[in-house]
Amino acid sequence: MAVVLVVEDDPVVRAAMIRDLTARDRVVRSVGTALASLREVAEHPPDVIILDLGLPDLDGGETLKMIRGVSDAPTIVATARDDEREIVRLLRAGADDYIVKPFSGEHLNARIDAVLRRARGAQPAQLVEVGGLHIDLDSRVARLDGAELELTRREFDLLAYLAARPGRVVPRRELLAKVWRQSYGDDQTIDVHLSWLRRKLGESAAQPRFLHTVRGVGVKLVCPE
Repeated sequence: MAVVLVVEDDPVVRAAMIRDLTARDRVVRSVGTALASLREVAEHPPDVIILDLGLPDLDGGETLKMIRGVSDAPTIVATARDDEREIVRLLRAGADDYIVKPFSGEHLNARIDAVLRRARGAQPAQLVEVGGLHIDLDSRVARLDGAELELTRREFDLLAYLAARPGRVVPRRELLAKVWRQSYGDDQTIDVHLSWLRRKLGESAAQPRFLHTVRGVGVKLVCPE
């Protein structure tokens, strides 16, 4: 079942959305502020996000940009204004779809199904290249400057996940969920694997080349300058 994060500050509207989505066999998590949504996305990565633009603590457009910095989950913005210029701006800022209030549960559910189909139908590139790093997902072979890297299964999965999202800070909880397939765990597990991976990439935490730690947030893989 798809996990849906509802970001809506109106408790009545939020409760109605939760009831309807739950009745349609969705797993629903909900928050009422922008900051809470960022924390939720980082700690419990959802399959799809419903983002209300009228949040009390931060502009909806800014919230969308911040969410996009830590998650690529399909995002549907809910707006009370049927303003074409505003909708175009939000779609260009990273929204996958939009829905104008008021809307029915059936309409919202159809939008969710549509963005999930598109997300699941997108075929990831089977060859990822970042700088001198080449990762073949089919053969599970990684090469650095032409030389094959001897990686364990987990090291390869970790490197491939980060390389597929170059420049994006990936939260540790997302790594646990997507690479380790765990909803919780010890950060030390990630740190140990990152240390081994750095050693094989010829770098260190003090002198990073590809893997950069953002303290208190997560890890990003970048193309060396």
